[in-house]
Amino acid sequence: MNVIPGIAEGAVPPGVADWLAQAVASYHNTERTEFLLCTAQALAPGCLPVYFSLYKFYFYKRMLPQAEEVALRALDIAASQGGFSPDWNGLDAHSTDWHRVDAPQHFYLFTLKALAFIRLRRGQRAASHAILAKLQELDPLDTVGGSVIRDLAAR
Repeated sequence: MNVIPGIAEGAVPPGVADWLAQAVASYHNTERTEFLLCTAQALAPGCLPVYFSLYKFYFYKRMLPQAEEVALRALDIAASQGGFSPDWNGLDAHSTDWHRVDAPQHFYLFTLKALAFIRLRRGQRAASHAILAKLQELDPLDTVGGSVIRDLAAR
């Protein structure tokens, strides 16, 4: 079963999958895990699951500036792969087929949610709320769970 939203099965090249597996196994060692994830990114710079793993790693390690930087790069790459603008401010319901759950569009929405959460944790409430409002517009069925972050932001 695929655990990364918007990523088709088999999207991770076998060699890169090995690097990601090693990163998971060494999670307690921050330096080693970061090295493994960055190596995977260098080996497959367009592989969206690597960006997912890297921004989640930075977030959980409370390295929020790094998590934000990686999430922003992930948005750019997903938009490029999906054929739409990476600037979420200018997107609307007709910018692409947002209902495709096995496509870069869904990964983009999921990463947009992550970016809202990162900014919320960084104390950038207005920026987080703006992203969440856009996410609700693009994903009115809440397929990526933006409502969870909206609820947190409302408290």
